[in-house]
This record gives sequence, C-alpha cells and structure tokens, in this order.
Amino acid sequence: MQRSHILKYNVYAKSKELIHNDGGVIGMSDSFTVLHEDEHQRIQSLITKLHGDASAKIVSLIDKNGQQIAVQGDTKNLDVLSLACLTAGNVAATDGLARLLGEREFSVLFHEGEHDNIHISVVARRAILIIVFDDRSSLGLVRLRVKKASVELENVLVGAVAKTEVAAGKIDSALGSSPFAEITDDDIESLFRNL
Repeated sequence: MQRSHILKYNVYAKSKELIHNDGGVIGMSDSFTVLHEDEHQRIQSLITKLHGDASAKIVSLIDKNGQQIAVQGDTKNLDVLSLACLTAGNVAATDGLARLLGEREFSVLFHEGEHDNIHISVVARRAILIIVFDDRSSLGLVRLRVKKASVELENVLVGAVAKTEVAAGKIDSALGSSPFAEITDDDIESLFRNL
C-alpha cells in the first residue's frame, strides 16, 4: 500500500478532494490534495538540487496556507514555521495588491537585506517556493535556477492534484448513487403537507 502525506493546498478546483492517510480514506475537503510518498520524495529531491545549484542557505516549499511541504538547508537557527506563515501572508497581501492594480498575480517577490536575501515565487498557483541566500549567490543565479526548478515542481504538483481529483470523482460518483440522491425539497414538503 502506498503511503501518503496529508498536505493542505489552496486548490482552485470546485470538486471535493479525497484525503488519504496510509491508503485509507479519512475525510473530504475543498482544500486538500494528496501527496504520495514518491511525489514527496521527488519534491524533496528537486528542493535539494535547487539548494545546491542556487548556492542557497535555505530552500523551502510551502503551500499557500503556510504548511511546510519540503525544506533543505541550515534551519537550526531559524523558526521555519514562522518563515512559512509570514511568507504565506506576504504572498496573500501581494495577491491583494495585484488584484487592486488589475493584475492576475505578482508571482515573484524579492526582499534584500544587509546579510540575507529572500526570493519568493509562486509555483503552479498552489505552492510558494522560498529561497534564502547571501552574498555567496546572486539574484541572477537564484532566478535562473528557480525558473527551471519551478517547471519541474509544477509538474509534480499538478500531477498530484489531478490524481486527487480523479479519486474525488470516484467518491462523488459513489455518493451520488444513493437512493436518496434524487429526493428534492419539494418531495419532502409534499410528504409532510397533509400532516
């Protein structure tokens, strides 16, 4: 049985999505997607490669709610939970600014500090890629490496969402075959009208 991670995403699909935990159905939600172990390992591998290729201090992939998906680098002196939550809030605020100005999104953010810099980019409109780097790297190198890695990460995430939607469709079909599925409010009212 394939092991799965439960990871919360801002999925833009209208359908309900199935949540699996170690192969078992545990619930349904509009904002969850299933990330299987092989997909998680692929994401971690891509994050690890990007960490080296970009000469970054830290590379992190989070969902738009601030949930950590994968991280690579020296995080012992950093509160990664706060980094994830604050970055998600930053991206949400920037999305509001983009809509205010009539833009679909501002998909890349950059913050320059005295010692460290943060490059933030949205991947597949579902996840946020955070790169923390210092003077051992450059913004140009980070942008170049992020562009390539983002395509590969997007492929993994879109595949996971598609698998989840297929599974959700199977559950919705099974639920729709209930003998009570065709009963309307009018049918119920007419039953109790004469009481």
